[in-house]
Amino acid sequence: MRKIFFYLSLGLFFALCAKPAYCYQNNSFAAYSPDQKTSFEIKVDENKNLVYRILSSGKIIIDWSAMGLVPGQKLLSKQTKILKTRAREVDERFAWPYGERDSIINHHNEITLDCRATDVKYTIIARIFDGSVAFRYALVQKKSTTPATIVDEATSFNLPGQFKVYQYNQESVFTETAISEMTKTSDLPSTLVGEGIYISIGEADNSSYTKAILKKAEGQNTLKIGFLKDSVHTTPSFQTPWRTISFSRDAIGLHQFSDLPLRLVDAKPAGATNWIKPGKLIRSSLSTQAGLDCIDFAASHNFQYIMFDAGWYGPEFKKESDATKVIAAIDMKKVIEYGKSKGIGVILYVNRVALQTQIDQVLPLYKSWGVAGLKFGFIDGLSQSGIKWLVSAIEKVYQHGLMLNIHDNYKPTGLSRTYPNLLTQEGIRGNENNPDAYHNMMLPFTRFLAGAADYTFCYPNSNRNFSDNLLKTKLQVSKGQQLALSVIYFSPIQAILWYGNPNDYKNEIETEFFKLVPTTWNQTQYLKGEPGKFVSVARRKNDNWYIGSACAEDRWEADIRLDFLSSGQKYKMTVYSDEGQEIIKSQQVIEKDFLLPIRLAPKSGQAVILEKQ
Repeated sequence: MRKIFFYLSLGLFFALCAKPAYCYQNNSFAAYSPDQKTSFEIKVDENKNLVYRILSSGKIIIDWSAMGLVPGQKLLSKQTKILKTRAREVDERFAWPYGERDSIINHHNEITLDCRATDVKYTIIARIFDGSVAFRYALVQKKSTTPATIVDEATSFNLPGQFKVYQYNQESVFTETAISEMTKTSDLPSTLVGEGIYISIGEADNSSYTKAILKKAEGQNTLKIGFLKDSVHTTPSFQTPWRTISFSRDAIGLHQFSDLPLRLVDAKPAGATNWIKPGKLIRSSLSTQAGLDCIDFAASHNFQYIMFDAGWYGPEFKKESDATKVIAAIDMKKVIEYGKSKGIGVILYVNRVALQTQIDQVLPLYKSWGVAGLKFGFIDGLSQSGIKWLVSAIEKVYQHGLMLNIHDNYKPTGLSRTYPNLLTQEGIRGNENNPDAYHNMMLPFTRFLAGAADYTFCYPNSNRNFSDNLLKTKLQVSKGQQLALSVIYFSPIQAILWYGNPNDYKNEIETEFFKLVPTTWNQTQYLKGEPGKFVSVARRKNDNWYIGSACAEDRWEADIRLDFLSSGQKYKMTVYSDEGQEIIKSQQVIEKDFLLPIRLAPKSGQAVILEKQ
């Protein structure tokens, strides 16, 4: 790992225009990315307001836009003076065994500006990556004064021309909307599309803020940060989350920034984390025998976990339900011990109602039972108090050596870097909510840019009543698309065969791919894709590659050159594709540069395994 730090006085900064990384000219401070193509400029304008813009190779990505916070009735960027600047370069690579690639490169140039607005001091920190910019605010407050309450954020995004946004909220569908006509808010991350450019606006390191959203601002093509529910109560030493702006000439190029939140969050001091083990799980019905059956299925199909979902300790929303006591239908000790004999862990669901009153009691108890991890349900990821409580709960779960999956409205902001036991979360419209093929083809270019998501894959089986109901209420796409999505969608804990009885999955050709597909990866490449239309993703685990391709409402045909394979090496290619209502399997031997034919009917998909010979 290499880190380079250097600090500059304001006067010395002025003289650096000959150096490509940092510059002062035309009354603006400018910082450049390592490849010198991305620039972040910041200045005090003629009205003494702090503004910024972002360029790529001289082309404007974000035009001059407002910055600042609004503590009380005061805009914290008016009458601003820049007092001091500091700069540094960071160039590091860190291992990440829980991700889409086994290591993450974190190379950026950073500029810090100490500012004063009237009688308030604050700091802006900006990090400039190749193709991306992140910045945040820090307040400098005396301990003797009353901490400020932030009622709004002035951060805006003035777009150079007409753009559309794929608008959504929490677990909703996506609506393609012209920004000039936007009336609803949109969650972070949001993806914007203009002429020849794709932009993702997101956030990172939200551990004590409120939920932020994007809303229309003054100006035809301008957005700004807003708060969904509440104001933000600060502390003497307070930082906002990072605001991130990433861009690419094509949609698949945005994926390179899906690990940006991890790059922006600090890691914990090194410690033993060998108990954190990603894997696949199957959901059990609420009985002892169902748990044992799921364990047998998991052991024979290369799953690593089973889960008892809501109801194992009683009705989840009743305060009388005690999360330390198991319902009579489940012999938890027997199930956990049987799972251990088969190498299968047990994950338990706990609702927020019980967590808020019993978390300090249940964590050591579950650890003594031999539980592998928890799934939090119906947490509050929308308010400052909810997010602060949640982060404290994540810390406690980590200290007790339990893995964690957070469900419902919470979306990730990179905190897994600090708490690697936080393997996945929902914050997505998954199979429980009957998404259509268009929605499925939106997710890789929107929500998954924030990090892992638990989609809860449903899949038909031999039980006619179950499958008919599934196709009516949960599943609008083909079986082949479900197989493909298990590669396309990233989640270190992947819930598969949701709602199904393991004894009803008797077609081994169909379940074989789920048996073989991993949940974490050494390398990932997005091959082709357009939001809401189609996508093809290749991922490598050890020597083998897995490719998932899928489409929305229209047929998709393409030939994809497999130029990422090793030269001079043969691979056995196994293809799982739709044939009517069934999955067919075919095999052949291929080499590097093979043209993979994609011939997909509407709402279908194809899954491929390439095994090194």
